[in-house]
Amino acid sequence: MKITGIESFVLKIPTRKPIALDYPEHRLVVAEIRTDAGLTGLGYSLVFGGAGSEAVHAYLDTRLAPVLIGEDPLFVERLWERMYRVDRGIKRQGIAAYAQSALDIGLWDIVGKAANLPLVKLWGAATDRVPTYGSGGWPHYSLDDLVGEAERYAGMGCRYYKMKIHDPDPRVNRERVAVVRTALGDRVRLMVDVNQKLDVLGNIRQAALLEDFDLVWYEEPVLADDLAACAEVARSIKIPVATGENNYTRYEFRDLIERGGVRYLMPDVCRANGFSETLRIGRLAAAHQVLVSPHVVHELSLHVTGALSNGHLVEFIDWTPPDLFDGMPVCEDGHFRISDRPGHGIALAPGAARKYRM
Repeated sequence: MKITGIESFVLKIPTRKPIALDYPEHRLVVAEIRTDAGLTGLGYSLVFGGAGSEAVHAYLDTRLAPVLIGEDPLFVERLWERMYRVDRGIKRQGIAAYAQSALDIGLWDIVGKAANLPLVKLWGAATDRVPTYGSGGWPHYSLDDLVGEAERYAGMGCRYYKMKIHDPDPRVNRERVAVVRTALGDRVRLMVDVNQKLDVLGNIRQAALLEDFDLVWYEEPVLADDLAACAEVARSIKIPVATGENNYTRYEFRDLIERGGVRYLMPDVCRANGFSETLRIGRLAAAHQVLVSPHVVHELSLHVTGALSNGHLVEFIDWTPPDLFDGMPVCEDGHFRISDRPGHGIALAPGAARKYRM
């Protein structure tokens, strides 16, 4: 089997309220990989908020896709290494990592279809049903928006809810958490997300005000580049630290683990160089008793989480319009059942590319 062509494009997808208060649109950089055997693979990277999607697409189309033409798509490891090493002067992060992720995801989709197996079983399944947490609570939400979203996820059976704590006054953040806790009671556990907005001392002060809420985790406290600061926060607060959505390679995650900077790793399959590298990160984490809860794109992340003995939760941001994907899993009693469809099981819905293509 040989790769005969790769069509790539960007989809611009509007969001709905309340998410639209902070992110009125997201973009997908899509790669459709064709083979001479009639099998096709769908890969895509979600660019949250859309910024930089054109650059991701340009790098994918001009630098990485040509490396794959004429190659056997079943040699995923070999092709991953070729893409990873195609430009020695470009670090394998950011734009380059988003681009490689989309192609790696598409290659694995072909492998699953060739084997007539869902990826979770191809990789050696640990489970076919993964719990999820509702995610949102963005800073522009009113308190009514915040509580309404949290209650909507709880109504789907989600036993966890994650909200942002972005106000410069840590007392305001505490009050927002308290409002959600009062509304949901003890039936839903909470997580908070700093999104890299504080320094070490700011995090120590903020976390101290939240200790009594028995939070599952305290997420991305400092700039993702500063692994030493993340480790210092983890040593200084009583809430377990989660991070990783803005880290890209096994080497960064190795350093995070060795510094003692994290109890929950959150690689993003669309950023961390695809399924291949995310699986390596997950297995590395297992050797250190660290749990893995991948960042967003739950429809893809389910296969990784379900294949790992240390897979924990997937993140559920309910933003996709119903006419975007075919095969999207449905949240039932706070869990997603992993599809038995071959590959990752997701396809663009009929007409979606035409409707949303930039």
